[in-house]
Amino acid sequence: MIEETDIRIGNLVAYFDRNMEETIFPVEGVWQGYIYNTGLPLSKIPCQKANPIPLEIQWLENFDFIQGDPAHDEDPYVYSLKYNRLHSVHISCRDGIFQPVVESPSGLVPYGRPLAHVHQLQNLFHALTREDL
Repeated sequence: MIEETDIRIGNLVAYFDRNMEETIFPVEGVWQGYIYNTGLPLSKIPCQKANPIPLEIQWLENFDFIQGDPAHDEDPYVYSLKYNRLHSVHISCRDGIFQPVVESPSGLVPYGRPLAHVHQLQNLFHALTREDL
């Protein structure tokens, strides 16, 4: 289940269709306890039937995050996505925990809580850059 206040337009979420197959879809709207998408049956489902998508390295790669290269003195456990000429969003992935990290004079340091779901990564990226993943 996913809370209505945790998602926004553009987030990816999932639901189990009538054949019990998980279907991933982008949120096109959220209103009064329903998530809307034109590809859904009746174009909407109740929020309580929507499921968050677990965050995995594959999702970072799908969003064009690049793994650090040890040949360039980069941490191979850190995935980065450059969003403008000077700045990048960095996510450290160790033991299945996806922790946002930020550059500092002493290296990359963690901030905030670890991310567990794709929509959390999308919301963090949007909050930092005002762009959608």
